Amino acid sequence: MKTQNDLEQYEVLALACKALAHPARLAILRHLAERKSCICGELVTLMPLSQATVSQHLKVLKEAGLISGTIDGPKSCYCIDAAAMARLRERIDELFGDLQSCC
Repeated sequence: MKTQNDLEQYEVLALACKALAHPARLAILRHLAERKSCICGELVTLMPLSQATVSQHLKVLKEAGLISGTIDGPKSCYCIDAAAMARLRERIDELFGDLQSCC
C-alpha cells in the first residue's frame, strides 16, 4: 500500500521528469555538466535560443530542483545540483530497479 510520503516522492519525481522532458533543458544540463562549474551569461551564447527562452528553461530546471543559481544584478550563475541529481537517480532506481521483463 502506498503512503502519503510515497505520493509526495512521486510528485517530486514527476516534477523533475517533466523538467527533463524538453530537449533544450537537456542541452542546458549537458552544458552545465560538461563545465563542472557555474556558468553565467555564456549559456545564451551556447544555445540557439533567445535569452528569454534560455531564462525560462533555467527557471523550470531550478523550480524542479535540478540546478541551483544565483542572481546578482544582470549576472546570473547556474550549476547542476549534484545532490538533487543523485536523489533523482535513486528515486528512478527505486521505482524501476526491480522490474523484470515479462516478454
